Amino acid sequence: MKVQWIVISALLFALITAVFAVINVEAVQVNFLFTQTKTPLILVILASTLLGGLTVGLFGITRQFKMKRHIRKLENEVSDLSATIASLESPIVPFMKQEDHNDDFDPEPESLK
Repeated sequence: MKVQWIVISALLFALITAVFAVINVEAVQVNFLFTQTKTPLILVILASTLLGGLTVGLFGITRQFKMKRHIRKLENEVSDLSATIASLESPIVPFMKQEDHNDDFDPEPESLK
């Protein structure tokens, strides 16, 4: 359901941007650092939208890779800790079995009671 809302929002944003760009077709002067050029405003709007989308996408992909790496690290840590727990619990099992056999053992003999 979340993906559907994202797609609908993206299409709505694209439609609004396209309408806004088509309305603004006159040529404008764009100043770069070392040069100036006259281009239609529609190209400036579409290029700005495209560059903004690519920038957001790049940051999103970078964040996703970092999260996957962090998840992989945590999964390795969980498996290491599970192995440690298993190795620490293994000596307890024979002791517990030995304790079951000694239920009738009375540490205090009758003569001392």
